[in-house]
Amino acid sequence: MLERIGGVAVARTPAQVRAWSQEVRAAGKRIALVPTMGALHAGHMTLVDTARAHAEAVIVSIFVNPMQFGPKEDFSAYPRPFADDCARCAHQGVDLVYAPTPETMYPRGFQSHVEVEQLTQGLCGAARPAHFRGVTTVVLKLLNIALADVAVFGEKDYQQLQALKRMALDLDHPTRILGAPIAREPDGLAMSSRNVYLTADERQAALVIVRSLRAAQAQVRAGERDVPQLIATLAAAMTKAGGRVDYAQIVDPQSLQPLETLDRPARVIVATWFGRARLLDNMDLLP
Repeated sequence: MLERIGGVAVARTPAQVRAWSQEVRAAGKRIALVPTMGALHAGHMTLVDTARAHAEAVIVSIFVNPMQFGPKEDFSAYPRPFADDCARCAHQGVDLVYAPTPETMYPRGFQSHVEVEQLTQGLCGAARPAHFRGVTTVVLKLLNIALADVAVFGEKDYQQLQALKRMALDLDHPTRILGAPIAREPDGLAMSSRNVYLTADERQAALVIVRSLRAAQAQVRAGERDVPQLIATLAAAMTKAGGRVDYAQIVDPQSLQPLETLDRPARVIVATWFGRARLLDNMDLLP
């Protein structure tokens, strides 16, 4: 028997999700999965909208995955407003929320993992060496449980998106991985559950991220091709505003390898700390 919380059906076990999905598929409907860690905001709801455009039934998973957090990261402090999340899902027309416990996802003796080797080496993978193994492992489990036709992920976590696409391709998984454009606040800040960590002053200062990325786009449109100069300019702007730059790179959009010159489409990707919040953002650069 499924629970109902905040107006939406909630499953707690893989068996409950599979039974629900099999009924939906037997009725001839397509299923879309939106994996999340909860603390849902308007950006997550854009993922639900994208999912709804590709399927008649939408599952949102809510699971703060311990496997993708490092020992000094914010796992215990990560926001978990579950009742509010369920109400948001109900309002957005989500059909099922899957909310397992860590013990359900990783039963006693768990020892199997999935790794995408090359795409996860740099960028966030350099600063968080075990992070992507945790992401790919939990997402593969969710894909297997949901029996979904498509799964939707935001482009804000661009490296994650590329790694998951590669995983599905390499392992012949039938679920199609879709990317959705970055959802932004009216002033341009990329929406993130970790934005709640920002003080008012940090929130204002963090706008330098999107402004610097847009400035890099403008420089490229004006003819700039010097990658080190572009990176130095945007990193200096974020540092001047009080940010601690984790990385700023211009990479090939598919391989994520750093580029030395802009002779093809590229992606500028940054991770910057403002206070307790590590903020990610990225944009296309089209020479």
